[in-house]
Amino acid sequence: MEHLAILRDLQATLDYLRTIERDLSALPPDLAVLDTRLKAIEKQTAEKTKALESARVHIQVKTKELAQAQKEEERARAAVKTTSQKVQYAAAIRELDEKERLKSSIARPLKALETEAKALEQALETLEAERATLKVKFDELHSVFLDEHANQVEGRKQLQTKQAQLEAKLSTTEVTRFHRLAGARQGRVVVPVENGACTGCHVKLRGPFLFQLKEAKGPVACESCQRILFLP
Repeated sequence: MEHLAILRDLQATLDYLRTIERDLSALPPDLAVLDTRLKAIEKQTAEKTKALESARVHIQVKTKELAQAQKEEERARAAVKTTSQKVQYAAAIRELDEKERLKSSIARPLKALETEAKALEQALETLEAERATLKVKFDELHSVFLDEHANQVEGRKQLQTKQAQLEAKLSTTEVTRFHRLAGARQGRVVVPVENGACTGCHVKLRGPFLFQLKEAKGPVACESCQRILFLP
């Protein structure tokens, strides 16, 4: 049952950690305002960075298209200058007009993309300047806040150390499964059986399953929710 004891200890450790994290994340109003704005800036920065990258890709494509259209226009213009026959000259003029329209149809959206990219670059610079200023203020106030909760900060460090020690006694697969199940089950992975039911999902357990649980040498998962069960 040593394996089950490790899992139970790990569950208790993570429960205490969540309680401390919840307390440390309950920021006072001035810090909460700064934190909210910093997160908003982070989101806006990510969105504008993605938009800027997309604009730059399109600018590269359009720039190549414009260069090709420029070459075709120059060839058409040269053909007009070297054509002497009236019929051929009219055809050359029509082709030149077509090439000029094609170049304009590429140049206009390219200009718009360049303007958009410039605006995004300026917006990102403004956001970064604001973020840097707010981050300094946040760090100063947060440092004071953590000093006021020094016991909890120290407790968190000790619990994180204990978590690492416990997880080191388990296989990588078991640790991965534990945290995946914790994420899917509101953090509750190892739960007791009470009145013949799993206290995680409250499903009544079958008689043969309860017997198996009593006789088991290692962890047994609930047939319904897959949480690890133990008898109080």
